Amino acid sequence: MDTDGEKSPAITRLSTAHSRELGEELRRIRRTARLSSAVVAESLGWSLGKLSKLETGNRGTSPWGIATLLGRCVADEATRDRVMAIAHEPDTGTFTRTHHGSPDTLTALTLHEHLAHSVTAYEPLTVPALAQTTAYAGALTGDQNLAATRVARQDRLLYRRTPPNATLYVHETALRLVVGNRAAMRDQLLYLTLQAGLPHITVHVIPITAPAHPALRHHAALFTFAPPLRPLSYSENGITTVFHDNLHAVEHHQRRLRELHARALPAAQSGEVIAHWADAYDKGIR
Repeated sequence: MDTDGEKSPAITRLSTAHSRELGEELRRIRRTARLSSAVVAESLGWSLGKLSKLETGNRGTSPWGIATLLGRCVADEATRDRVMAIAHEPDTGTFTRTHHGSPDTLTALTLHEHLAHSVTAYEPLTVPALAQTTAYAGALTGDQNLAATRVARQDRLLYRRTPPNATLYVHETALRLVVGNRAAMRDQLLYLTLQAGLPHITVHVIPITAPAHPALRHHAALFTFAPPLRPLSYSENGITTVFHDNLHAVEHHQRRLRELHARALPAAQSGEVIAHWADAYDKGIR
């Protein structure tokens, strides 16, 4: 029997978005403490396999066990409080994370972007975060540090050795809405054009003439992964991001994305629209 009162051996379970987030938090804390898996497992009286599965989300342990692990890694109070709150949450397939103006550094987001085989994203009034330039993101958020973080997030996801297939939906309203100034918009649309030229990125423009639909109103994003991991959808507002890997919510997001696709222009025609607006901004600068 393990020291936290669980019978051994434990049954390996299929991880969920919630359990993977908790495991990733614990892994980061251990690495911040510069402790090896072997040292931590031995000091807690756990098997190395137990700790490994806990850090990948493939098994759980009691809140007492989590607290003991945090103590062994000398986590600070704020970190302990955040992680224990996650540990006490019921794993219902839906969870909400608060952020300060942007979700770019949320553990659940960065972890699942790293695991994703495909990414689909839509933002109703702006260019999607995964396609924003530093100048555009800085003007949009008013925070240059956040803008740099967002661009670094793109680099980690879209330009790694084996990137996921990414599909980005951009409403024409976002192309016409000036963020920053005309020069920033010209450069943003040129960058979007460069992204659309990459083999693993597809950009679709939803024209201003597309018929209205509730799917156009809100942010939507979806990750898919290698089996057996379930797809993960998420949506965000100014202060929170909501993650779903329960079947009902994921199917709802998939229907929304199909509605977006039905209203979007083909990739080639989308490129022409983006080029038109880039040229319009360029002419306005001269």
